[in-house]
Amino acid sequence: MTTTTSETSENAPSGKRSEPGPKGIGVLGWARWIWRTLTSMRTALILLFLLAVGAIPGSFLPQNVVSVDQVATYYQEHPDLAPWLDRFYLFDVFSSPWYGAIYMLLFVSLAGCVIPRALVHAKAVRARPVATPRNLSRMPYVARFSTDASPDTALEQARKVLKGYRVERYENSVSGETGYLREAGNVLFHFALLGLLLALAAGAFFGYRGNMLIVEGDGFANTLPSYDAIYPGHWTDTDDLAPFTIHLDRFDASFIEDGNLRGQAESYVADLTYTEEPGGEEGTHKLEVNHPLSVDGVQVYLLGHGYAPQFEVRNADGDLVFDQAVPFLHRETMSYISDGVIKVPDTGGEELGFVGVFLPTAMEDAEGELVSSFPGAENPMVTLNAYQGDLGMIDPQSVYQLQTEGMENIGESPVMAVGDTWELPDEAGSITFTGVKEYATLQSNRDGARVPALLAASLAVVGLLVTLFVRPRRVWVRATPGEDGRTRVELAGLGKTEVAGDNAEFHEITTRLAARLRSESDGGPDTPSTETTTQGSDR
Repeated sequence: MTTTTSETSENAPSGKRSEPGPKGIGVLGWARWIWRTLTSMRTALILLFLLAVGAIPGSFLPQNVVSVDQVATYYQEHPDLAPWLDRFYLFDVFSSPWYGAIYMLLFVSLAGCVIPRALVHAKAVRARPVATPRNLSRMPYVARFSTDASPDTALEQARKVLKGYRVERYENSVSGETGYLREAGNVLFHFALLGLLLALAAGAFFGYRGNMLIVEGDGFANTLPSYDAIYPGHWTDTDDLAPFTIHLDRFDASFIEDGNLRGQAESYVADLTYTEEPGGEEGTHKLEVNHPLSVDGVQVYLLGHGYAPQFEVRNADGDLVFDQAVPFLHRETMSYISDGVIKVPDTGGEELGFVGVFLPTAMEDAEGELVSSFPGAENPMVTLNAYQGDLGMIDPQSVYQLQTEGMENIGESPVMAVGDTWELPDEAGSITFTGVKEYATLQSNRDGARVPALLAASLAVVGLLVTLFVRPRRVWVRATPGEDGRTRVELAGLGKTEVAGDNAEFHEITTRLAARLRSESDGGPDTPSTETTTQGSDR
């Protein structure tokens, strides 16, 4: 990545420091300065940090894309704070304008860093190894010895010893380099990050996420009106969704009954029957957490569950006008006390509405308050508040809220167990609590970029491993005639990373070269004398 630094000019007038900023006049100078700043390593790291920090609210605040019900519950529990959080898109973090801006700036910054760097590395790979320095004694590792072999023979043997190095002959010396894969791994890592960002963006633009709630015994068809909430990408054709269907045959939720963990969820299992197209061959699937259903390119995940009490409502004439299970949304996961709304518009007279509280394992606490002691439905009970009047269903409204402005509260029910009937006041009819079903909240997710994203992430890991374990090194061997008629051999090594084993490797190269030259000449070479210095010293 490109780095920008500001330097103090020693020759500036009156000893003043030169101010960092855009060089040039007008818009072009500012544009160049902005581009250099944006594509610097510091900026890329800052943007990456901001992206991570920006994701934090999405991890502990409920998100609309995951569960609209949880967001609605948060509004009920924090009526003053929730609207302010919503103004800053904290319930839609990953689709918010500010998160998208950070994402886009990071992409541009990485692209501006890695593309020039890749071009520089490609040029370096094609270039000759660097020329042999004039003074090899300044290198961290230096070894010297004499041999009866000629200088050309010494340099030819050095080329053979430096197997795996890119070697170039320079007059009376050879220069060898290795470890180019380190920078290649670095470039691969950054390109893989770009690919990952592109894949995630493509999945957001061309895919969709949708949430649905299915009660035991009910089904779902993958059409736009069937979703409780759907979040399509900008380029998703919602009229051409995969035509699969799902039927929830049975849902089993088990909870820990003993010990300190009593009441915590042990397992959620949903037995599904599905078809990839209406009238097609049926398949079955056991849906569990982290075991999604894959159907026609769409992943269906299990998010949670709740209870749907069943009610029968009769009007003043005794006619059955309502008979179905109604999903109640739980307030907390430890007790599963749930709130729900029953709307009965077709009574033959004034419309009826009920606001209910469901307790799966009802009991009285020490103060005589009715509570739920366990999330499992071991002693289900319900209490209701009845309203009569205009439900206001002409206007769009949530199925989980009752608009009571045009209605009159006609009474509160006693605590009702399964099978109990409450005769409504003023001969308005009756309501019977007939049983309890469970429901599952599911999320469908179509993301065609999952495989490219996985491939990009894997390449990023490969690039990172190459960067960590490949060691770039340079070796120079100079052979010159000595005053005694023998050849003076000087070998220097430089490791571009501070690794303790570099000098040992250079010494091994020296030993192998000396052994080869010994076999080439009648008289053996002197024992190599080595010198090691601290890298970067002025010795």
